[in-house]
Amino acid sequence: MDFRFGDQMDGLTDSTYTDDGVSGPPSGGDFSAKRIFDIVAASLVLLFVAPLLILVALLIRLQDGQKALYSQPRWGFHGETFQCFKLRSMVPNAAEKLQAVLDSNPDARREWDLTQKLTNDPRITPLGKFIRATSIDELPQLLNIIRGDMSVVGPRPIPLYERPKYGEDFVHYCSVRPGLTGLWQTSGRSNTTYAQRIEMDKEYVQTRTFWGDVWIILKTVPAVLMSVGAK
Repeated sequence: MDFRFGDQMDGLTDSTYTDDGVSGPPSGGDFSAKRIFDIVAASLVLLFVAPLLILVALLIRLQDGQKALYSQPRWGFHGETFQCFKLRSMVPNAAEKLQAVLDSNPDARREWDLTQKLTNDPRITPLGKFIRATSIDELPQLLNIIRGDMSVVGPRPIPLYERPKYGEDFVHYCSVRPGLTGLWQTSGRSNTTYAQRIEMDKEYVQTRTFWGDVWIILKTVPAVLMSVGAK
């Protein structure tokens, strides 16, 4: 029984688990084993964490009166875009704060250009630091998984402005659904460079297997608990 994923069709395929190793692009009703696993797993986890999400959303709302849940357009499967859900971990005027820091601090600018992260990010609220370190802010993406925008395992969904950084490797990124967890999240996250992240995305696409996904999911638990590379 071969659990490897199939070859690319027209340069773009989604991940499927099949007995004969054959896979193809999902039809309107994607019933691949990976998709079924995503729906079942995400639904069960969402039921379990729903009380936590409601509590954290209330706390975010109370800190400044602004909405707790937000969405941002991200690149997805087949190069299409989707609205990626997150719990808000930043101040309402985050974009203005970021630009002010990058314009006035050359070291911050270099760090941002290298990793798209800041070690001392002035945009993040005290509560935001906690939910980012524990990845609670990303739990609403379980809804994205159920909707079919994302998968449990895959490359992290990237904002639209980061596409040029992938260059020719973007075809690998968008040949699968982006994931809630993946190689990057379990291999250092923000402790790695952006170039290393791209290489990990490419490696995942080229070598992914059913048991490889299971191993990544198992590695995600200690990585989250220890806040490895969280910023």
